[in-house]
Amino acid sequence: MLEFLTLLAREAAPIEFERPLLAARQEGAPAAELAALEEVKVAALRVRELLERRRRREEELSALYDTAGDLAGLRDLDAVLRAIVHRARTLLGADVSYLTLDDPERGDTYMRITDGSVAASFQTLRLPAGAGLGGLVAVSGTPYATAHYGNDPRFRHTKEIDSGVRDEGLVAILGVPLLLGPAVIGVLFAANRTERPFAREEVALLASLAAHAAVAIDTARLLTETQAALAELSEANKVIQAHSASVERAAAAHDRMTALVLRGGGVDDVAADLVDVLGGALIVLDAQGRTLATAKSAAWPGIPPSGDAADSGAVPSPSGAGDSSLLGATEVASAVAASRAEGRSVRRGDVFVAAVAAGADNLGALVFHPTQPLEGADQRILERAAQITALLLLFRRTVAEAEGQVRGELLDDLIAGPLRDEEALRSRALRLGVSLDEPHVVVAAAGELRQRALSWARTFAATRGGLAAGRDGRIALLLPGSDPAAAARTVAKELTRALSRPVTAGAAGPASSPAAVGPAFHEADSCATALIALGRTGDGASHTELGYVGLLLGDRRDVPAFVHAAAGPVIDYDARRGTALLKTLEAYFAAGGSLARAAESLHVHVNTVTQRLDRISHLLGADWQSPSRALDLQLALRLHRLRGPLT
Repeated sequence: MLEFLTLLAREAAPIEFERPLLAARQEGAPAAELAALEEVKVAALRVRELLERRRRREEELSALYDTAGDLAGLRDLDAVLRAIVHRARTLLGADVSYLTLDDPERGDTYMRITDGSVAASFQTLRLPAGAGLGGLVAVSGTPYATAHYGNDPRFRHTKEIDSGVRDEGLVAILGVPLLLGPAVIGVLFAANRTERPFAREEVALLASLAAHAAVAIDTARLLTETQAALAELSEANKVIQAHSASVERAAAAHDRMTALVLRGGGVDDVAADLVDVLGGALIVLDAQGRTLATAKSAAWPGIPPSGDAADSGAVPSPSGAGDSSLLGATEVASAVAASRAEGRSVRRGDVFVAAVAAGADNLGALVFHPTQPLEGADQRILERAAQITALLLLFRRTVAEAEGQVRGELLDDLIAGPLRDEEALRSRALRLGVSLDEPHVVVAAAGELRQRALSWARTFAATRGGLAAGRDGRIALLLPGSDPAAAARTVAKELTRALSRPVTAGAAGPASSPAAVGPAFHEADSCATALIALGRTGDGASHTELGYVGLLLGDRRDVPAFVHAAAGPVIDYDARRGTALLKTLEAYFAAGGSLARAAESLHVHVNTVTQRLDRISHLLGADWQSPSRALDLQLALRLHRLRGPLT
């Protein structure tokens, strides 16, 4: 008895429990003693089996406890799954253990973790739904075991699966499902390379490990979803904070601009406030593309000077100092049209353009190049600045139109005559910054003129310290200066461009008293009429440039000026050089343009006449023999002879 207890104490192998019985037989022990020893041996083996079973149970419980601990501190799903698969192999004493998971996209299962595997083909094996032992477990949700997989007809064998099993050398396989509620998400396997029946306890143990694996996978999924949700919440919080900051900045900008308008600020102040809030460079353009204001933040590398945006472009790129890449006038015009159509600012590259408009009335644009990309609220700040700029421009226009109307009434009174109180007119003019005793030219513009033309004329005259008014379908302008011809050409050119249709302008003057303004306007008006009659629509000139027509139409009949305009260079040349170019001209015209007869009347050689005429062409221009100029020249020569030498 003691010997069997000793064997149990040192956990001897079952074969060693035969030794006491064999020794008793060799010593010739009686049959009763041998029978008693046999009973003790059987009892000892039962006790040994019970102890072994309890030891294995303890190992299983320890493994399950360790697995539960792994799940509690789950950080790496792969590490947990590898530990579960390795424990399954160790506890079941299997040659290979592995775990497969479902692939919802492909509708099959794939190898996720292996332990003890040596064949690459087996490690990359995929099991179609229902195929093989694992496919059947995945479909049915029930454990399956086979002592010899290759000879087991219960499973649907496929070439790929059987080939992978053969490459790995597997014979006996046990598979249990990974269950999440009623759903099977994978299969946990234990396999031997020799035939082996799997006991019920082994199936239960592997199922317990599979349950832990399923929990690990679900926990990892929940952790991933939680982390994703937290990341989304964090990102949403950042967006909300950024949006809140943008809204607060937009509100502050709105308050600043509103206060600025209430303080009587102008377009320059709005531009400065905008770049102070957003940072960057800004150009404010009027409806004709001219620069009204510019502003830039302190860090901005440069901004083009004020001028005509149609010629110089708009806003420079902030890529570095010295970079002068501009948004051209055509791009600006296109962007302004798009902004008006969409009712909001538009982006062209790095530049934002916001139309400045009041209803259908185009007042200009804000062309803004920010130092940082604009968010939605920042764009609304730009658009609000465009609206406030529109209000300021409308207010400026209203003031200008009111002032223009007052100026127009004064000019209308000067033209209408008769003047009853010149001093009162002088006083009214001085209050408007106009001195009627200084030289002024009067311009009369003719064409298809409407209110827009009058608005333009009032602005044009006011910026030059003059007056403008509508008069009998014409526009009259009183402008400081003493060169009526130059003023007429400027008005004709600028007004033609502003209206996109030809405008003809006649001019007279200078007028240096209130009484001289009316006659000068009538002379300018007749000059404009003459220009149209002569086919010079869209041109600008004074009477002195119309030749004999101007002499006939002009109220003052300035004969010396006409003679000098037509033949002055020749007269001056003869006076300086003592030549006979005037006499040669008279002889040439008297001979009907015949060189020979002219030479005969002058008693000189034909070549001499030719040389003199060449000199005249040099002095008067090659077209002096054209019909209109020839007529003016002949009339000037006659008047010169009648009046005597010019001084």
